[in-house]
Amino acid sequence: MRLASLFRRNKENFVASALEDDMARLAEIHRESFSRPWSAGDLSKLGRTKGAAIWISRNTAISGPKGIEGFVLVRQAGDEAEIITIATARRARRSGVGRALIGHAIRELRRDGISRLFLEVSEANRPAITLYRKLGFSQVGRREAYYSQPGSDTEMQNATPLAALVMERDLG
Repeated sequence: MRLASLFRRNKENFVASALEDDMARLAEIHRESFSRPWSAGDLSKLGRTKGAAIWISRNTAISGPKGIEGFVLVRQAGDEAEIITIATARRARRSGVGRALIGHAIRELRRDGISRLFLEVSEANRPAITLYRKLGFSQVGRREAYYSQPGSDTEMQNATPLAALVMERDLG
């Protein structure tokens, strides 16, 4: 049953470039996913920087902005690229949206001649780390005390910050 529903969901989704009108929905999804979310203005500005692209996953069975189930923001520099952020709507997690977004990004980046793709992920985000490893990423570095713990204010509560794992995938 799970495979059938996963196939059905993925069949209803497609990946496309984000539009300016999508930014408010992307900010909602980012807010569901991160303790320090970016605004629609932040995402719009980042998406307009040189070498940047934002791709969305849209469920065609849901009309309007709520049909957007996830997005990935990527920035290229030379022959390398970095996933700046990726987020999936809470209701669409573990449905293949993140995998589809990264797969699309990899295909587009290869087409553009990019040889390596990087990302950073909190050491506490086990589901994301598992997905990235399945997609061929490997850990190449670690940034200690990079993230504050979700739901905490490090300065106020003296919470122990979390490390960021730097991961890379060869696109050659």
